[in-house]
Amino acid sequence: MSSLSEDSKGNMSSAINKALSSIPVKVVNTGAKPSNFKLKRRTVQIAILILLVIIPVSGLFRIDPENGALVVLGWQIWFADFFLISGLWIMIASALVALYSLAGTVVCGWACPQNTLAEWANHMTHKLLGKRAEVSLNGEAPKVAAAKNTVLNWSLLGLSFAGASMFFALLPLLYFYPPDVVWSFIIFRPDTRLAGSLYWIYFVWVLMILLDISVLRHFWCRFACVYKVWQHSFKTKETLHVLYDAGRSDECAKCNYCVTTCFIDLDPRKTQIYDSCINCGDCIDACNTLQSKKGKAGLLRFEFGQRAQTRAKTFRDNSILLLSRMRWTAPIALLGIVMFSWGVWSYQPYHLSVGYLKTAHNQSARDYRIEVSNKRYRPAQLSVSVEGLPQDGYTLNSSRVNLASVGRSSVFLTVSQKLQHGIHPFVVVVRSNDGWIGRLNLQHFVE
Repeated sequence: MSSLSEDSKGNMSSAINKALSSIPVKVVNTGAKPSNFKLKRRTVQIAILILLVIIPVSGLFRIDPENGALVVLGWQIWFADFFLISGLWIMIASALVALYSLAGTVVCGWACPQNTLAEWANHMTHKLLGKRAEVSLNGEAPKVAAAKNTVLNWSLLGLSFAGASMFFALLPLLYFYPPDVVWSFIIFRPDTRLAGSLYWIYFVWVLMILLDISVLRHFWCRFACVYKVWQHSFKTKETLHVLYDAGRSDECAKCNYCVTTCFIDLDPRKTQIYDSCINCGDCIDACNTLQSKKGKAGLLRFEFGQRAQTRAKTFRDNSILLLSRMRWTAPIALLGIVMFSWGVWSYQPYHLSVGYLKTAHNQSARDYRIEVSNKRYRPAQLSVSVEGLPQDGYTLNSSRVNLASVGRSSVFLTVSQKLQHGIHPFVVVVRSNDGWIGRLNLQHFVE
């Protein structure tokens, strides 16, 4: 009976297990979600390209070759505006040093226009010539797919590269000419502000960009970019980098998806302090995508500082690291902010100068040229007057100066010969319609 009872129990247990195994089971994801750095990075890259257009068009920063001046905030910057331009460059340099030190090459992967164009060129090449048609950094010929190795595909690729080069070559022109002048350049409309050699300069820019996206691409990133000098100067083992969880290395023993995803030809599992990684995050996306199917987090992630055991420790260590990095750059940045603020506050929108007027036909020391310059790109109306001399002691050829935009205009002052012998101090006063007043003290000597 005992034996039959045991057999009955065994049969019952087997039947139960069989019934349970037939029930469909749905595996619930433990919460691991694939990251999407690529989408975020594309958004930033597009925003940077738009910003590069807005900066010169808005007058935030450009060079004015016609007037030989630097333009910041829509104002011409002269040597007399030393504090404004010096403070600006100090702020930019301090921000870059802090960025290099903390985020490393994140600018390369997320903001660099050259890298953005190189990635676009990779995409077009893969789409038209196949996934293995890589422009290799070691000089190997691209492996074109047999089905896509057609004249049409090669022509489309060449035309797309040429069109992109011609379009992006217009961007540098915006940093030297106003938008309406660039438009005149595009539609071949005569414009006296256009330099005669501008079409040759544009042609050179087109060739440089075409060469870059056709041949160089990420070769420039790895071997020729000046940014690497800054990276070696400020990057340390605590700078933002891709961290590999070596404790789970058995999970990727036969997988190299992250390696094939990297368009810089690196192994993200073996990143070093000084390497060509541009912190794009594509390898992290690739690993997270595969591991999320198993309900696990990826083996790669971005990390500041050394790996810590707890979140609290990570936050504490990174906070201390941030403060220590900013300890010496903060005073320099503060100096730049103070200088820039003082430069903006003390900026003079107009410039007044007075000198003797001497020509081949008139060597008299009683004639003066009063020159007024407008340093802002908007119309200005100014009045000129003289204080300290009697009304019949001088003559102005005009008491009004009208300037349509940046530029200069002159008013001529003639001092009467009837003034008594001696020194006659006087003041040239210029007033603008927006409240600016310029005064220049002079002394006129009568023999």
